[in-house]
Amino acid sequence: MSPEDPDGVELLLEPNEHPAAREYQKRIFTDGIPATMFGVQNIQAEYERLSAEGVQFTMAPTTMGDVTIAVFDDTCGNLIQMIQNQK
Repeated sequence: MSPEDPDGVELLLEPNEHPAAREYQKRIFTDGIPATMFGVQNIQAEYERLSAEGVQFTMAPTTMGDVTIAVFDDTCGNLIQMIQNQK
């Protein structure tokens, strides 16, 4: 929950206790595969806002066909992808 939007979306991460889950998380991170993806309206603005907050991106906004994607490290062992549809 965000202090700026207390009634907004809340993201809950499950504990990573099972050995298979830990191995899966480690392998997809090492292989550069995002664990999840979030759609955004303005990827450049989100990239700049998050970068200013210290978020480390592994991929800056990159256009690929009809979409632009960016990927960041969530500091919990996951890569998170943002996507903006260009249509």
